[in-house]
Amino acid sequence: MPPVGHRAEPPLASEGLVATVINQAGHGRAFDFSGLPVAEPMQRSLAGAFAAQSRRWNTHGTALSYWDALLTFARFLSGLEHPPQDLDGLTVAVLKRWRAHHIGTSSGKYTLGKIATLLRTDPRLDSGPVAEELARRVPRPIPSRRSYGEQEREQLLMVARRQFRAAWMRIRENTQLLERGRAGELAEGSREWRISQVLDHLARTGDVPRTVTPGGYTIVTNHRILDGSTAEQTWGRLFLTRAELTALGVLLTDRFGWNLSAYDHMPTPTTAPSAGESTTVTYEVQVEKRRAGAGRWFSTENVTDSGADSPGRLITQALEATAHGRALAARLAPGTDLLMTARTRRAELVARDLDRPLSVGPLVFGISRDDAKVWARWHNLGGSPFQRTRRTTVTREGRPLQHTMGTHESVYVLPDEHVQRASQAVFEHGAREALEQARTIFTGRLAEKPDPGHQETATADCADPSSSPWPAPDGRCGADFLLCLACRNARVHPGHHARLAHIHQQLHSLRSALPDRTWNAHWRDHLLRLEDLRNRIGPAAWAAALERVGDTDRMLVRLLLNGDLTP
Repeated sequence: MPPVGHRAEPPLASEGLVATVINQAGHGRAFDFSGLPVAEPMQRSLAGAFAAQSRRWNTHGTALSYWDALLTFARFLSGLEHPPQDLDGLTVAVLKRWRAHHIGTSSGKYTLGKIATLLRTDPRLDSGPVAEELARRVPRPIPSRRSYGEQEREQLLMVARRQFRAAWMRIRENTQLLERGRAGELAEGSREWRISQVLDHLARTGDVPRTVTPGGYTIVTNHRILDGSTAEQTWGRLFLTRAELTALGVLLTDRFGWNLSAYDHMPTPTTAPSAGESTTVTYEVQVEKRRAGAGRWFSTENVTDSGADSPGRLITQALEATAHGRALAARLAPGTDLLMTARTRRAELVARDLDRPLSVGPLVFGISRDDAKVWARWHNLGGSPFQRTRRTTVTREGRPLQHTMGTHESVYVLPDEHVQRASQAVFEHGAREALEQARTIFTGRLAEKPDPGHQETATADCADPSSSPWPAPDGRCGADFLLCLACRNARVHPGHHARLAHIHQQLHSLRSALPDRTWNAHWRDHLLRLEDLRNRIGPAAWAAALERVGDTDRMLVRLLLNGDLTP
């Protein structure tokens, strides 16, 4: 808890033109509105709207996305013949023109949504024609990413496996040599012993011993023993490079469908209790997903290593490959315990994205978007692989992974062209089945007059009560009377027309009185059957039947719709 008397600084500075956004880690980032190409009153109003909305944000990335949208909006306003001086100068015509500029692209739709969110925080725009224009729905952008085809996926995984496996084996072999040297199993003075001493220095400091030459150059002291001075021959003997960590991330995403941002803050998996198993190990992995909303940021997944092809084997290898990095990070910054740890060549060149963990000495954590792009470009893959890999895993698994069922269906499954192509036959079969059902909504028969052998019900006559599609435990028909119109045994003759027409009329009245969800769940199918029946009988005969509705018909229909008329 903060100390007594603590007060959070307001996001907007006293002069009203600089807004500071504090992220979840407590780092601030200032946004100066004095440089926007609009009048000063407009600058202050936009800064106020930005600051008001920023109380909902916990990352600088979100703030930057809104800032970019504001820059686009300000440039649009500055290009008008008569730019408004403040927000109260915005007109419906200006907003319609702004909408027309951006509604045609996915990025434009995102920009429209962000600007509308910001402008609606200003009390001057909470009513009137401008407020109505801001409230217009912006269509959801169509996802542009698609999943990998099987051949593309195999090529991606082959590249990632080759790179990470080489790194894992390199670190494993050098770790074994280091442990033998520390245990005194190597002959003192031998080449292996001397390498183990270098490895011990590397494990403790994060680098091999280096010597400064008289000319001011820094060289690897033991480069002849180590067979070279490259990263793989020096500090890479115990640490992953950023590219190798990216390859590991690709494999983890393909296996588990985790988001790229989850790797930045993923703690080291712990070993979960095993039910008497001695040959397997189960890891408990904590996954962070802040977009899920407050209170639902964290979830845990149990992953078992039971053999070479099991999901948990990749976790075991990741723990082995990052062991020295994690140990060094814990010594340099006590309390640091993040799985995705790599050593960078030059720490000062790492971009300071304050939403991600700060580097510790030569160590970095997680995988940045730049890392993903560089890795893909290096392997000629044409773009960051993480979104497409995650989409491929989600569609392959066929179930939500760290997201809701609605997101799973609307964002991942339905727009994906591979899913669409694979499901074409299913969709065609479903459409044909729906068409057949639509043609036979009323499944009974029309009769010209009553049959003495049929049993009368509240809505129709029943030709065979003993063969009901909805039998009761005692063998009789257990269907609601409105379901009679969906039964093959139903027989409707002119004596029923008045009552059925009255039911049809009453269902339309219910539709205007009930919420859509309630009405659709209870009454929609019955109304469709009645309308199908009306079309078969004919509009003229149906209208004439309404004129013959009597008191008995009204009483039975009231009991039926209230649920008081039971089979």
